[in-house]
Amino acid sequence: MAKDVPLIKELLLRYLRDEGLETPLNEHRLIGKWPEVVGNVIAQRTGRMEIANRVLYVQILSASLRNSLMYNRRVLVERLNGAVGATVIDDIVFR
Repeated sequence: MAKDVPLIKELLLRYLRDEGLETPLNEHRLIGKWPEVVGNVIAQRTGRMEIANRVLYVQILSASLRNSLMYNRRVLVERLNGAVGATVIDDIVFR
């Protein structure tokens, strides 16, 4: 009988999926993980962030930092998705 009882986590995930809330929640979580993934120094030089069509748009306040991040964006995509535990973004655009 215990096997038939779904875990609360499973019920919540199913509810979020059914209500179309899973993606917005994961997007919010991914943006919140930015400082953890890139570090505080880079996070402090980051402006506005938004996700649209599975692309993370990040405003970078330094041109040299923007260039450096461009070369590492594939790694950042993997690390950010990994931090959330889901494939939320496919690419990053630095502005």
